[in-house]
Amino acid sequence: MAASLTVTLEALEQIERLRARHGPVVFFQSGGCCAGSAAMCFTEGELPPGPGDVLLGTIGGAKFYVDADQYARWGAPRFEIDLGPGAGGGFSLEALDDVHFVTRTVTGLRESASG
Repeated sequence: MAASLTVTLEALEQIERLRARHGPVVFFQSGGCCAGSAAMCFTEGELPPGPGDVLLGTIGGAKFYVDADQYARWGAPRFEIDLGPGAGGGFSLEALDDVHFVTRTVTGLRESASG
């Protein structure tokens, strides 16, 4: 499953800070529910990938997963991971620094942001 995955400089710098503090980290693209649709960052091994998760690539040395069925329903978008001010609504590691990862997707001509 080919995917385009990019990351902004600000997000890369935050990933570096998290890796320095917590060791290896991993991302899961949330699909909604209580955390909204956002890239969630955890220490590696804290939330192992499930059988339906697909590895889209790595950002800042961290693996980035998404549910394969959900990714297909979304139309296999291109993801850009950025950083926004204020803690997000989930349990992602960066919330302790009062920031949150923002996922921007591009599918065809439509662009949206969440997180």
